[in-house]
Amino acid sequence: MPLPKYHQVYLVLREQVCEGRFQAGLPSELALQQQFGVARVTVRRALEQLAAEGLISREPGRGTRPMQAASLASNAEKFQAGPRKAQLTGLLENLVTMGLATSVKVLDVQHIAATAEVAQALRIGAGEGVQKAVRVRSTKAGPFSHITTYIPQAIGAHFGRKELAKKPILLLLEEAGVQVGRAEQTLSARLADAQLAQHLDIAVGSALLAVRRLIFDVQERPVQWLHGLYRPDRYEYVMQLSRVGDIDAKVWVSKELSAHFH
Repeated sequence: MPLPKYHQVYLVLREQVCEGRFQAGLPSELALQQQFGVARVTVRRALEQLAAEGLISREPGRGTRPMQAASLASNAEKFQAGPRKAQLTGLLENLVTMGLATSVKVLDVQHIAATAEVAQALRIGAGEGVQKAVRVRSTKAGPFSHITTYIPQAIGAHFGRKELAKKPILLLLEEAGVQVGRAEQTLSARLADAQLAQHLDIAVGSALLAVRRLIFDVQERPVQWLHGLYRPDRYEYVMQLSRVGDIDAKVWVSKELSAHFH
């Protein structure tokens, strides 16, 4: 099931507005209707969402205009508070900043026996105890991520639902005595099922950015395995790549990785 048409129009217009287009005003509803090949009610709903986020202003007789640069900057601060670049080491520090700048709802916390997959990732025996926590993180614009984490029980025993609702999990790990070292992660895609759609306020079948992240301590022991699902209209990763080796090597390495949320 694809994204609703109004949401597709909203995503395209949002990107164009944020790029600085339409300084003289957005096209009329009729022009947008013809451009996207959709009904007028679809265009209106997309514009209403942009207006609700403070990206455009709609005034009878004056048309639809993007907010002034100062207003857009203020709006961006509301939805993207905190440093945009991360250098704890890059990504990990960025994740802490994001956690402090957003709100979280803890859906579930329980201690379970590790499945074979979880045990393999955390390098523990199958059936050993782990803390499983499920959370939804939001900005003022609404929910943007559904996160499931697995932590060895010896570490997870130091904090529970109350603490997870107040602090980023990386800070809780450090308070539990863990010296966080580095992370490995993979990015892929997934479609939202009915449960995810409800939690993230999207349509069933919407595309999500899927992240699996394994956190190690300074002694190279896995201390957290994370499964994250993110709304791509509210969250993105930015990587800067540099070329190494001679011209025949054609090898690219990542210099920075930062997480942006809208």
